[in-house]
Amino acid sequence: MGKSLIGNHVRKLRFNQNEMTQQQLADLVGVTRQTIVTIEKGNYSPSLELAFRIARAFGVALEDVFYLEEE
Repeated sequence: MGKSLIGNHVRKLRFNQNEMTQQQLADLVGVTRQTIVTIEKGNYSPSLELAFRIARAFGVALEDVFYLEEE
């Protein structure tokens, strides 16, 4: 089995939410804008708690925000 990476649709979801800024999302979920930047770029996988807070901020299921990519 290969290495799994967590991909995300955060950027797309932000734009579908009236072009929500990274800072607005960060404020909603209680992190810094830089954390949102690194998540969007795929350089950081959020904790399970943060992943749920992000999904809740968009009003969607966790699987609609994050997914596994097989390498």
